[in-house]
Amino acid sequence: MYELKQLGSQSYYIESPAKIGIYRQNDTDIYLIDSGNDKEAGKKVVKIANQNNWRIKAIINTHSNADHIGGNHYIQEQTNCPIFAKGIEAAFTNHPILEPSFLYGGYPCKELRSKFLLAKSSKVNDISHDDFPKELEVIPLPGHFFDMIGLRTPDNTVFLADCISSKATLEKYQISFIYDVTQYLETLDKVEKMQGETFVPAHAEVTKDMKELVKINRNKIYEVVETLLAICEKQISTETVLQQIFDRYNLTMNIEQYVLVGSTIRSYLSWLRDDEKITFTIQGNKLLWKTL
Repeated sequence: MYELKQLGSQSYYIESPAKIGIYRQNDTDIYLIDSGNDKEAGKKVVKIANQNNWRIKAIINTHSNADHIGGNHYIQEQTNCPIFAKGIEAAFTNHPILEPSFLYGGYPCKELRSKFLLAKSSKVNDISHDDFPKELEVIPLPGHFFDMIGLRTPDNTVFLADCISSKATLEKYQISFIYDVTQYLETLDKVEKMQGETFVPAHAEVTKDMKELVKINRNKIYEVVETLLAICEKQISTETVLQQIFDRYNLTMNIEQYVLVGSTIRSYLSWLRDDEKITFTIQGNKLLWKTL
């Protein structure tokens, strides 16, 4: 863990729970692509940079989930480097309390204000800033989160953030976090057609060909859809839908999984409602879903 691995002439990644990418602009200057999940990850990144006589010129966050921005605060404190992110992701990274608040739908209790969902704040600029390295291609990858991006480096290495999960991850967690199902499926279509020398998903193995991984992820989406349509054959409340999802997939609920899976399932229900596959009614002061 936290081993430095070279991919192309200018591209590297650090093996970690959420892969940290590195673009080496020249012999001394590097850009980090995400920063790991906490201060300890940040310390390891700074150590690796120092061992290679590299200067961290900036951090580029693909999106604002805590496991991708958790090292920001420490690295920025140590190096005074700027940080870049896109749109809403920049706002969430500047104000990280937004992530657990968004997921929970209110002020998060202390168990949700841990490093798992709440990173320390850092000072972030939008990727439209003049200092953003223009030689990097920014690839919009919405769906998993609001304004998530990928990055293509000049040696044709493509960092794909969280738009793809490994087969092992899907088998373990079953319900991967998705904010917008429509955009997520469109992103999968984009990635399936994408050309590149090497692809680096944050939570899957580095690969030369994304097609099989895309197929696995797309199939999981439609499996969850069919499960939800079956669950909603009879009128059912959102909380009971969530309970049955946990039961059917043999998942263990804790407060973090309640908000992550719960938010995702509500996104699925919204997508199915917009697609007129299900409807809802209000009865007895309960919101009830029903398959059409």
